[in-house]
Amino acid sequence: MRAFVALDLPEPIRAGLARMQGEFRAAAGRPDSNDLRWARPEGIHLTLKFLGEISGEQVKSVTAALGRIGAFRPFEVEVKGLGFFPDARRPRVFWAGVEAGETLAELAERVERALEAAGFAPETRPFHPHLTLVRIKTPRPQPGLEALARRYGEASWGRFAVSEFFLFESRLGPSGATYRKVARFPESPPAGG
Repeated sequence: MRAFVALDLPEPIRAGLARMQGEFRAAAGRPDSNDLRWARPEGIHLTLKFLGEISGEQVKSVTAALGRIGAFRPFEVEVKGLGFFPDARRPRVFWAGVEAGETLAELAERVERALEAAGFAPETRPFHPHLTLVRIKTPRPQPGLEALARRYGEASWGRFAVSEFFLFESRLGPSGATYRKVARFPESPPAGG
């Protein structure tokens, strides 16, 4: 199965991003262009580690490795601002930013170390938390999206508390990817939560 480790978003954040995507589509121009692949709001998540295609045995290994991470200190995430990867001149991804302080980076590092110990290659790029809104097939300037990034540079789409993360399965289909939670970590919710 195609898999990744991520934080899920609460529905109010998804709804806010979905409303904004309507404006983004209009600003981008060519709203039906095959060059822009819009993330479905129900599929927007904060990836900690992309695993790619893994076997049933690897699912067991990943689940065991992530289970050993155990509890972590809950923290808050704010969805704020917009930007491009790698940059606005030749964008491949248009994203909403994520602010969470060091605790999110520490959790991502713990996930990375646990999965490296389970045989997965470590990520070579630095962790840059974000929510992918649009994938751009041909990297060329997107003036409408650039204008939105300037306009909403400091806008916030809300905050949410994080006390768990998930192993997700991604199934690719004709209308885009669909996602299924395979396992939750830590396996039992924190006391009082």
